[in-house]
Amino acid sequence: MNDYLVKAVAYQNQVRAYAVNSTTTVAEAQRRHAAWPTAADALGRSMTAGLILGSMLKGEEKISVKINGGGPLGTIIVASNAKGEVRGYVSHPQTDVELNEVGKAVGTNGLLTVSKDVGLTYPFVGQIPLISGEIGEDYTSYLSKSEQTASAVGVGVLVNPDNTVKAAGGFIIQLMPGADEEVMSKIEERMKVIAPLSSMIEEGSTPEQILEHVLGPEHVTVLESMPVQFQCQCSMERITNAIISLGSEEIEDMIQTDGQAEVNCHFCNETYHFDTEHLEALKEVAL
Repeated sequence: MNDYLVKAVAYQNQVRAYAVNSTTTVAEAQRRHAAWPTAADALGRSMTAGLILGSMLKGEEKISVKINGGGPLGTIIVASNAKGEVRGYVSHPQTDVELNEVGKAVGTNGLLTVSKDVGLTYPFVGQIPLISGEIGEDYTSYLSKSEQTASAVGVGVLVNPDNTVKAAGGFIIQLMPGADEEVMSKIEERMKVIAPLSSMIEEGSTPEQILEHVLGPEHVTVLESMPVQFQCQCSMERITNAIISLGSEEIEDMIQTDGQAEVNCHFCNETYHFDTEHLEALKEVAL
């Protein structure tokens, strides 16, 4: 089943809700970075939440998230947009901790920073101290504190013994302005008794079914669905233009020093190679 995200409302439009199956998307990130289980879990949770935040945007708007809690994973970076495209990486993908404790691997001595590019001169930036490093709780805290939106975030990733990703997904539930307090109480009570998100994902629950589990099937109205995928923005053309922008002297220095150039993309781990002949041609363009 291809990855997709659904947008819905519930409780007579007092709640907006999002859920996503991000299994293939997270699996692609794990494969590209050869991530070990804890790193794949943390990165996958971050990308899943990032996908949902991106789906709240419009047109060409985009969002980036940086998480650094001082733990052994280092920094997690995620970038997504309104088209269902996401990319991400973690500083130390070959990191694993006992019992796959994501909070311990991420750490709590740091910040979650969200930057939204909505086409203005400067992006909107929101920042909060990490509260647990468990990702879902930290995103919940961000939405509640920085965006003043009462929210519940659930994200989960299941990793196979061979480090590949078995399943990934998540949800975000938000109260609309003016919603009855009773509605939030009902949702909170229901979330205490439902199966853990990881169990829903493992059993193959669709995004629609996840929202029905969380909110109750009688309350959910799905508005739309959209495909999601791992999609990097790098390309040979972009990297070539970047090298040209360095100028002819810098390119000549590459030729004299190494006789070649290699550029690695952090997000997708793709490597672009330029031999001497290629660099000579770029130097001519840069003149």
